[in-house]
Amino acid sequence: MRLVVVGTGMAGSRVVSDVRARDKRVRVTVFGAETWQPYNRVLLSNVLAGTATPEIVRLHDKAWYAEHGVTAVLGAEVTAIDRDCRTVITADGRREPYDVLVLATGSRPFVPPIPGVELAIPFRTLDDCEKIVEAAGRARRAVVVGGGLLGIEAARGLAGRGLPVTLLHVAGHLMERQLDAEAGLVLGETLTALGVEIRTGAEVTAITEAGVEVTGGLVEGDLVVLACGVRPVVDLARDAGLHVERGIVVDDEMRTDDPSIFAVGECAQHDGQVYGLVAPCWEQAAIVADLITGADTAARYRGSRLVTRLKARSVELAAMGETHLTEADAEIVSFSHRRTGTYRKLVIRNDRLVGAILVGESAAVGTLTQLYDRGGPLPGDRASLLFPGLSSAPVADSPVRMPDAAKVCRCNNVTKGQIRACWEEGARDLAAVAAATRATTGCGGCADAVEGIVSWLCEQEGVSV
Repeated sequence: MRLVVVGTGMAGSRVVSDVRARDKRVRVTVFGAETWQPYNRVLLSNVLAGTATPEIVRLHDKAWYAEHGVTAVLGAEVTAIDRDCRTVITADGRREPYDVLVLATGSRPFVPPIPGVELAIPFRTLDDCEKIVEAAGRARRAVVVGGGLLGIEAARGLAGRGLPVTLLHVAGHLMERQLDAEAGLVLGETLTALGVEIRTGAEVTAITEAGVEVTGGLVEGDLVVLACGVRPVVDLARDAGLHVERGIVVDDEMRTDDPSIFAVGECAQHDGQVYGLVAPCWEQAAIVADLITGADTAARYRGSRLVTRLKARSVELAAMGETHLTEADAEIVSFSHRRTGTYRKLVIRNDRLVGAILVGESAAVGTLTQLYDRGGPLPGDRASLLFPGLSSAPVADSPVRMPDAAKVCRCNNVTKGQIRACWEEGARDLAAVAAATRATTGCGGCADAVEGIVSWLCEQEGVSV
């Protein structure tokens, strides 16, 4: 079988590695428009902040491709699909035949149509990251446009380099899609304490050499970073005559309306939803790999339950599910302490957790994530969920009480039971567990939990590390 994957981002790379893990015989060719070896885009904020290098965030390298018999063509944009001949065509005229084609074209940054926007740098790729870091070295002040997840990570990273930063956001509070107004306010105050000036309700009208013009004046800055959201890259699919709406429309098998073509990741639209987080992309990749190789012909994608984690130094945030419901629609349990940068909110319906927001450090994150994932009944004492340390009940994210089915790494769907199994097979530290299960290789937010489980297992068995 000849498999061609278009895209070397996180979804495309995962398809390649999952297919190869299931079947050594499939002939795999992957095309990437970027010249970089595939990298973990989730960790680019760490590169921007100077806490990671491009080498650290790499997913695959030349040696991996050679070892696994995969042909990787980098710096080669696929510009056309000949569906009649089952061939993809690159910008330089290369033609590659396929039996099965996977489109993992990802998304591109949205660049608002405002005067002077070419003076700004989008924050999306490793090339963008390098440009921003280079410009930051000679800049006096930075302005970040966009108060979503990526914009906050960019602003925090630049502030961590000692650069004065102003974050502009058009909505009334930060991360308005995931957070309610109180949570957005607490998050903004936390960032302000870390050196990021926050201006919400700021409509950008132009970008100049002096800074960013907004309604009401000029925000000075000689480095302007754009983080205004993304749009799925669907041109290739649309030009090939595939069904495209906001994304490339797929069914539960992640197939397009051409049965020989799949789509995964940020370019795919499943059941009306386009996912922008890594965990759904990797879930989709696993389904496609199962179907292509025949490892599980019954595999189907049923959608994902999203948990958003903010990855910025000294900023702890998790949001999941239906966070904007009111008392009229659900039971709301909340606590806010702005002085300490703490906000916690539960959204409960039919005695099930359907949404939650946690701003500030909280031991409840693991417990609430598990309850949200599994949809199990909640204890009558709701306060014990927000403040697990005040309750005599066992904490679910303690390794002793955590069931083997509990999901520890959401990005890679790794459970405590899988961590225990690979430990029993000889994995005795975090690096060995990550190599065996991929836990911690997504956003990295589960590293402490995984390390805690490994340490606990070693203590239980008297194993020294």
